[in-house]
Amino acid sequence: MPRALLSVSDKRGLAAFARGLHDLGYEIVSTGGTLEALRRADVPATAVADVTGFPEILDGRVKTLHPRIHGGLLARRDEAHLAELREHDITPIDLVAVNLYPFRETVARPGVEWPEALENIDIGGPSMLRAAAKNHPAVLVVVDPDDYEAVLDAIRAGPDEALRRSLARKAFAHSAAYDAAIVSWMERDEALPEHLNVALERAEVLRYGENPHQPGARYREVGQRGWWDSVVQHSGMALSYLNLFDADAAWRLAFELGEGRAAVIAKHANPCGAALAADLGAAYDAAFEADPKSAFGGVVALPGAVDGELAGAIVAHPKADVLIARSYAPEALELFARKRKNMRVLEAQPPGRRGLELRRIDGGFLVQQPDPVRVERSAWKVVTEAQPTDEQWRDLELAYRVCAFTSSNAIVFAAGGSAVAVGAGQQSRVDAVEIAAKKAAGRARGGACASDAFFPFRDGVDAAADAGVAVVVQPGGSIRDEQVIEAANERGLAMVLTGERHFRH
Repeated sequence: MPRALLSVSDKRGLAAFARGLHDLGYEIVSTGGTLEALRRADVPATAVADVTGFPEILDGRVKTLHPRIHGGLLARRDEAHLAELREHDITPIDLVAVNLYPFRETVARPGVEWPEALENIDIGGPSMLRAAAKNHPAVLVVVDPDDYEAVLDAIRAGPDEALRRSLARKAFAHSAAYDAAIVSWMERDEALPEHLNVALERAEVLRYGENPHQPGARYREVGQRGWWDSVVQHSGMALSYLNLFDADAAWRLAFELGEGRAAVIAKHANPCGAALAADLGAAYDAAFEADPKSAFGGVVALPGAVDGELAGAIVAHPKADVLIARSYAPEALELFARKRKNMRVLEAQPPGRRGLELRRIDGGFLVQQPDPVRVERSAWKVVTEAQPTDEQWRDLELAYRVCAFTSSNAIVFAAGGSAVAVGAGQQSRVDAVEIAAKKAAGRARGGACASDAFFPFRDGVDAAADAGVAVVVQPGGSIRDEQVIEAANERGLAMVLTGERHFRH
């Protein structure tokens, strides 16, 4: 009679799976709460203690760590190993279903202390998983309740090597991710942990990577869910790598500016239009007018509800590749399905907290904390004779936020509550100013200019003044700050120093 060992914290589908195994002739061995659940479901099961001849001890810390368990798991099905099992009266174990103590769920609760966390670190479970996975040519190992039905079907048909190897790979990944979660929690208070254990699982295969000849996929951290996991795609083509990359940047900036009254249009992960207004429709119109040429084929991020009227405005403009919003009226979805069949229409939740940022280099990764964008007027310093007006403060704060989300070197002009021009990703700061000035075409007059880093020379300030801006916000810190401030005074500009750079590469 084949033997199955079941010991699970996640009891979804347990009774049906165990009953299926019993009907297929398996003897079921179990522990603790799993054993109680099986008996309540009237599924015959034997206690592990009856197999080992030794009681569970140390408050359940030791129950499966025994030769009668691990010998049954690790024995090859050759004559030498089987003879040794017979010599020691050990029965082979043919299937193991184990998922581990809920460590992630425990430490996610507020106020959890070390003793409770330690008691939720599983020892016997990972040991059984690894043993069964190592011996997968003889032992089926199951960690995911979603696999129960497929495993029962495979047993009925005769499990093949590919299935056994797939289940074993999943078990090793499960165990590795569990250990990674423990290390991450132990190092949770370190800004840059000594060990960075990142366990990822493939969440979505994408249409392609940055280019059509590159395969691409979205991965998520094991045990974590981000806003992309709850996205509903109502219509449009399949998503590609750049669709996600660009949309993620646009969506974060939109919520940085303000849910329900902000609109962002982005291209190549850089904003080409952003605006704040009393309602979402007005914000979208203003964001589009900032750079209609660049908006073609971009990402439109609207952190609010899209009604039929706003949908009509979107359809009247050149097509976007991606539209992302909090919700849609039925008539809006119907219009997009008719008039913008290829546009990816996404419904999404607000973005979550940003974690450590990783970027691959040869042999490893560069890692940094995320860049917080702090708008603290009380901590900023006006260094010129001219002082910003209330309206100019509004524009410079908007320009500053948008600039922090733009590739360096970055310059953003804002006026009337809209980012009217963006100069992004330039090697020369004055070039970025001149590009923004050209795009603004006079619309920045009386508005604000934000720079993500200091002006190394006065030429950038002069170019901003020539474009008609009235106030400049920048971090300062150049050896020529005095010359730059003097230039602002000469041109009648107000200048605000924030003391904080926002490079973005």
